[in-house]
Amino acid sequence: MEIIKKINNNSALARDAKGHEVVVFGKGIGFPPTPYELEDLSKIQRTFYYVDDKYYALLQEVPEEIFLAADDIAEDANEELNCDLNPNLAFILADHLNFAIERTRAGMTLRTPLAYDIRHLYPNEYKLGRSALHMLRDRLKVELPEQEAVSIALHIINAEAENSDMHATMQSAQIITELTEIVEQAFGITLDRDSFNYSRFAMHLRYLVQRMMQGSPLPADAGSRDLFLAVRRQYPEIYTCTRQVSRYLKDRYGWTCTEEEELYLTMHIHRVKSEQQPDKDAE
Repeated sequence: MEIIKKINNNSALARDAKGHEVVVFGKGIGFPPTPYELEDLSKIQRTFYYVDDKYYALLQEVPEEIFLAADDIAEDANEELNCDLNPNLAFILADHLNFAIERTRAGMTLRTPLAYDIRHLYPNEYKLGRSALHMLRDRLKVELPEQEAVSIALHIINAEAENSDMHATMQSAQIITELTEIVEQAFGITLDRDSFNYSRFAMHLRYLVQRMMQGSPLPADAGSRDLFLAVRRQYPEIYTCTRQVSRYLKDRYGWTCTEEEELYLTMHIHRVKSEQQPDKDAE
């Protein structure tokens, strides 16, 4: 196997015997100067085909043990569910788990959307989420809150949705584009549609739109009220943008965002905006 590009010391982009590009994972595999021929294939610990290159940066950001755990969760899902899954699922889960572990260690707890529905409508995916929590506890010695089983299940469900209704998929994509443009205009920025940060933001918008299409926005939660008020005070400009999005969804589609929806939307807008430099032309 030819190693053609280093990602980090333990991962690289390679080309297999059939000429297919593949991300390979193994101790020290990215250390030698590239390109080079890897003779000892036993050094390869994991292989990932059809990976979007925007996810390569995660191998720099996410600790190795978290990434390997995420891959094992994705592999369990592939074995248990009778459908094709997004080949990037391991990378998506790795990013989520890394953030969830950071939140847990900082003492932050967020309510997981649609927890009751996920448990009952997607029992197999929820069971996988529960198993993942046990595995993370045993392997990484981290005790994630029970609601993270639902979050993991949501990512698996999303990875299953490759053959969903085309009209709904196209409408959802159009709405995500419209909401992205509202955020860009509000802050005079241009979001990089090919970046991982935008992909993460768009994923939240996709969940938001799906809930609105199903008539199931996040219900008001008295336990989140104080957090909502604190976030609104701390990020007034971000919340102003959130309200623009809420009004747009109401005026154009007749959808009403609850405070709970606005809380999560404000946090995600803040995250993607803080990672984006202002567009010079807008200054």
